[in-house]
Order: sequence, then structure tokens, then C-alpha cells
Amino acid sequence: MSQEARTSGMSKRGYHHGNLRQALISGCLTLIEKRGPTGFTLSEAAREAGVTPAAVYRHFEGREDLIAAAAHQGYEMFGDAMDVAYSSGQPSALAAFEATGRAYLTFARDHPGHYIAMFESGISMNRSPELNAVATRAMGVLEKAAEELSQHIPADRRPPPQMFSAHIWALSHGVVELFARGSPGTKSPFAPEDLLESGIGIYLRGLGLLDADN
Repeated sequence: MSQEARTSGMSKRGYHHGNLRQALISGCLTLIEKRGPTGFTLSEAAREAGVTPAAVYRHFEGREDLIAAAAHQGYEMFGDAMDVAYSSGQPSALAAFEATGRAYLTFARDHPGHYIAMFESGISMNRSPELNAVATRAMGVLEKAAEELSQHIPADRRPPPQMFSAHIWALSHGVVELFARGSPGTKSPFAPEDLLESGIGIYLRGLGLLDADN
């Protein structure tokens, strides 16, 4: 299924020809964006999708199950976006690494419902083998980019790739939370993209991967 089909807004058209599951996921995403992951009931998700509450239970056992399905879809889309970003930066390990950081920010801005379901709903990546597989694949792109870039650091000063990528993940997530989604009471004179780029630059200079003038 294409990204356009996943996010084409089926929620107000009800379901037909086997689209019930996607209609419910789309309705869930709309409510997540409006109210957060705990701010709606399954009945409200069904109403948003244009179906009866009983129809939800044909596919989902409860609200968390529905949100997990939205997260699964999000990780698939996120993994595709990260792959494209990584490839766009090749053959430079530095450019590929920076591109994956920007892709994280872009995904959070363009797909807020999916992003919240993935990272802010309390749904564990280990909830199911299927969810773990797509989440691992998506986050693995950032780890791969970090591992390639870290090869330019002397072995005795080289952080583990998982730590390297986790630092950038934390930095990216912080920029998203504080400045990219208009959090109440927070503002910055700088664009989120500039904050992320400068933050990554400071981090990479600290590791000796960038000259002081870059």
C-alpha cells in the first residue's frame, strides 16, 4: 500500500470493499492529533471512521490495539523515509547521517498522528513481533548511518553505534517536542531545522568529526 493510500483520509467515508481496518486507523490518527493518544474512546474512533462501535472489534481488541496498528503503519512509512534520506546522502557518510536527522524532523511535522502513536502513546516496540520488526528496521537506518560515520573516529574514542544514534534520536525528539509542534509556552527565534542542524554540528565537532570552522 502506498503512503498516499495510507493517509488519504478515509475516515469520513466509512468502509467498503474491505477498507474497514484502514478507516479505523485513519479515524484513530485524526483523534490522536486532536486529543492525544488517551483522549478518545473506541466508540469515538468508530464514529470518526463512520462505522458502528461493534465494527471496531472485528479488527481490534481495544484502543491500545488500534493505536499499535497506527504505530505499525507509521514505522513502515518512517522506515521508507529514512531509507530515502540515507540514500540521498551517499556516498558521504556525513551527508547520509545528517539527512537521516532531517528526515526524522520532517516525518514528525508531516505525520503527527503517526509520530505520536509511535513515540508518545506508551505503546512498546515489543508489543508484537510484527511491530518490533518494522520499528527495528526504521530505527536501524539511523544506527547504520551512525556506524558508518563513527568509523572516522579513532577506535579508542569511538562510541557504540547504538549510543551514537540514540544521542541523535534524543536531540531530534527534543527539537520536535519543544519547537516543531508549537508546544505551549515554548518558542525559539530559530527554525527547528536550524536548531537540529546546529545541535548535530556541535555533537559531531565534539567527537572530532567536524572541524571547528564547519
